[in-house]
Amino acid sequence: MILDPILDVFRGKAVTIPPLDGAFRPNTRLDDAPAFAELPEPDNLLTAEGRLLVSSGNAVLAVAAGSEPAVVETFQSPVTALALSPTGELTVGLENGKLLIAGKEVSLPAELRCITALAYAGDGTLWLANGSAQHLPSQWAADLMKKGASGSLWRCEPGGIGFQRIAGDVAFPYGLHPIGNDVLVSESWRHQLVRFDGASGNRSTVLTHLPGYPARLSPAGDGGAWLTLFAPRNRLIEFVLQETHYRQDMIDQVPPAYWIAPALASNRSFLEPLQCGSIRTMGIHKPWSPSRSYGLVVKLDRTLQPQFSLHSRANGTRHGICSVAERDGRLFVASKGGDCVLALDAITGGF
Repeated sequence: MILDPILDVFRGKAVTIPPLDGAFRPNTRLDDAPAFAELPEPDNLLTAEGRLLVSSGNAVLAVAAGSEPAVVETFQSPVTALALSPTGELTVGLENGKLLIAGKEVSLPAELRCITALAYAGDGTLWLANGSAQHLPSQWAADLMKKGASGSLWRCEPGGIGFQRIAGDVAFPYGLHPIGNDVLVSESWRHQLVRFDGASGNRSTVLTHLPGYPARLSPAGDGGAWLTLFAPRNRLIEFVLQETHYRQDMIDQVPPAYWIAPALASNRSFLEPLQCGSIRTMGIHKPWSPSRSYGLVVKLDRTLQPQFSLHSRANGTRHGICSVAERDGRLFVASKGGDCVLALDAITGGF
């Protein structure tokens, strides 16, 4: 309502989050799925030349069923984004802001220092998401807690010699999905998917009020897309984001691992917030309790509307889903918080 901002001064602002309902109805499919491969904090997934590639720390590895992950290439900085060009060139974004195509460093504008996602269009255009102008990719929690919206969207034409800025004022773009000349972007801090016109940079909201923080997007075999959400929204975090002085004191005085903020994994330290009360009863972690971490993958149809979702609930362990890849009817899911890659049926979400 138009009067809501005025009335909030007197009645207080309600803290609400979208419910997990409809296509987002909770299940345990991610926790029930067997691990396809186990490795520390798998992040980006990519299929290339019949192989499944995954980034983990400073390395890109090839993973296969029944065998240990094999190192394909290592770098001087953690890998933050992967993409494969139509001609088969491996494109890698690094934590230090460098971009490598087929092993060669590409010159970038100085403001590009937070590469969170890469994606090639069918004509060879390379799209790049710059998550923040102030923080590195690993400092995403600080960008959220400071209510950052300094991300930007860039593109490099096929055979081009440089990147062109398409749009700014994006609240941590974390996923890219080219659609013709346009691109679909997951805007994490605004909990929405936005479509950007590739020529003008004009934006239109496609899907809003998501129940979590959207991460990377990847194409689905039926013409739709897969969306990952790396952490859930909850009322306490939403409340802290409204409290400027408290939030600043927390940033100044508390180690980032213990902030009241989203996380890729939780319940690993007694110093973490959100552990007792409504979280545990008689020592049992409630699956419906508020949580700083969660596992969530959403299947989008051709019109980019949710069809169904795969979950690892608050009491699960396959949290921090940042990337998925579909190949030959199977969906591979990287759980950064669960230290594993899962394999499920791409059509039904089963295994």
